Amino acid sequence: MAQSKKAEYDRNSKNQNRQKVYTLLVQVGRTDKDGLPNDSSGAALVCYASGVDEAEAVRETVAILKQADLAPLDVTGYGTLQERQSQGHEVEPEELTLMQRALDENSVIVAQMTPLFSEKGDQ
Repeated sequence: MAQSKKAEYDRNSKNQNRQKVYTLLVQVGRTDKDGLPNDSSGAALVCYASGVDEAEAVRETVAILKQADLAPLDVTGYGTLQERQSQGHEVEPEELTLMQRALDENSVIVAQMTPLFSEKGDQ
């Protein structure tokens, strides 16, 4: 099943001009209206974002997160599907589905949001 999802992603990628989907890890801080747990210090988000290059995907992701009252602090790019696979990353079928959705909709998909909590001594 994963191979058929990858084949579909590859086929559709070629039809989307130069758009590619990038995997991004975004760390966010706190804002008054962010919806994170009160005792969290921020969150880590896994996002799939479309763009003609990684810089565009990062800019779009940061803009969307700011509109959602989040405070992006740091973005780490993990590349496209092909780049991740060439580095030995295993990509689950669910991830491929979300990547395809980001490509089809020319959008940013937040796949996972994990609240972060400070150690007692870190304050």
